[in-house]
Amino acid sequence: MYNAAVFDLDGTILDTLDDLQLALNHTLDAHGFPLYTLAQVRAMVGNGLRKLMLDACPAGTPQPEVDSVFDDFCAYYAIHCNDHTHPYPGIPQMIEHLRAAGVKCAAVSNKGDFAVRELMELHFPGAFDFVLGQRDDIPRKPDAAMVYLALDSMGVSRDTACYVGDSEVDILTAKNSQIPCISVTWGFRDPDFLAEKGAALLVDTVPQLEEAICQG
Repeated sequence: MYNAAVFDLDGTILDTLDDLQLALNHTLDAHGFPLYTLAQVRAMVGNGLRKLMLDACPAGTPQPEVDSVFDDFCAYYAIHCNDHTHPYPGIPQMIEHLRAAGVKCAAVSNKGDFAVRELMELHFPGAFDFVLGQRDDIPRKPDAAMVYLALDSMGVSRDTACYVGDSEVDILTAKNSQIPCISVTWGFRDPDFLAEKGAALLVDTVPQLEEAICQG
């Protein structure tokens, strides 16, 4: 059994895609920019909100306007981040089981820290030992800094921890952190894509994920 599991947020424990797409398109429409389908947004997320805004704005958009789009998105998303967002079925119960078994749980995300903390408090109040979203003073994933900060805060060495995510960013984050990665297939990337990106262990269901963590 692993002593700790570090989870990604979007696409791993929370289904946030609808709210991300709606907030993105609301902001882009206000700036007169083209909108994106749910499938397009699904493929774009994972590298943080600033990168999402940069990718979403038309090529050649001046940086000051990209910054304005980012600010407007954050203001709108702060209000509407939980309109349709919900945990994937079985995730809250799995976290309860892991904590009862002595496994410490952390959530680290490239989503802005303001939204991460609000969503975690709404959907997992008190359920995680450590929570961190993207902040300007900490390198974002796939840098290992967020994972190491989580492990240090929980008093766990990387030799006894695993990382759980749904994207190629998560696979690389785990590699950079030198801990095993468990990739879930219900999130924002397809299983074949994850396998191409080097996923070592794919799980299709929450019970399979719980078993993988508990077996270590």
